[in-house]
Amino acid sequence: MNEGEVFAVLAALVWSCCVILMRVSGFQIPPVALTIFKGGAASVFFVVAIPLAGESFAPSLCGWDYLRLTVSAILGITIADTLYAAALNRLGASLQALAGVMYSPSMVAVGYLLFGEMLGAGELLGGALVLAGVAVGMRKTEDVKSHRDLAVGVIMAVSSHLIMAFGILMVRDVISENSVVWISAFRFLVATIVLAAFASFYLSPAKAFLGFVRRDIWKIMLPMSFLGPFMGTMLWTAGFKYTSVGRAAIYNQLSTVFIILLAVVFLKERITIRKVLGVALAVSGAIVVALQK
Repeated sequence: MNEGEVFAVLAALVWSCCVILMRVSGFQIPPVALTIFKGGAASVFFVVAIPLAGESFAPSLCGWDYLRLTVSAILGITIADTLYAAALNRLGASLQALAGVMYSPSMVAVGYLLFGEMLGAGELLGGALVLAGVAVGMRKTEDVKSHRDLAVGVIMAVSSHLIMAFGILMVRDVISENSVVWISAFRFLVATIVLAAFASFYLSPAKAFLGFVRRDIWKIMLPMSFLGPFMGTMLWTAGFKYTSVGRAAIYNQLSTVFIILLAVVFLKERITIRKVLGVALAVSGAIVVALQK
């Protein structure tokens, strides 16, 4: 394995650990408050990292780029991350991991919608395998309270990946030409401020900032914020920088397997034959899609 492939595998691993910690935190902290805490802590990590990386706090971007980054942050973090956390609460870690294989097809679909990148037979075949895997594996388990929660959770999980893909691809030219550390800091800071303001108005400040008040579970939420938004973003970017997009995407998709294994070990979630078959089909489809790039 070259260094890019190692970075991609590590990105999948640290994100998987973050998801497990999110699941544990979600037992006590609602999705909105959890996303606000995660985004706020990640913003601090990135801001500290900017001078350490020798980057400027005020890069020379035009107003249009700042606007696009702001919209990207609201879509890809404020909305998508909150949907992801809400889906995780409804589905549990392993079913959420199965829904996570929508990552590669989502990127391909949004790439087609935004940039006219045509879909070939490989992408269509891979997408069909992913959908088949999700259909086979998504069945109510003891971790899911009701069939309604299962349906709503799946819709939320799939929507989070589609919105995240749209949010990141709409600024891919800005990302390629500027510091990933600074852009990540800007996006997380904007997304957290917007979500906190919205939640404070429509819920209450006490509910919005519950994660900051509950210091008793900072030992879970701080590592969660460091591993996922901060380290995961850095390793994910490095993977795409030092190896091909297709190979990096394949290794990133290992997060599905990692999450399920960690959920079995640490959360005592059951693994069933149907779930294994669904994961096998879905991951195969994601690999087929990634190999087309």
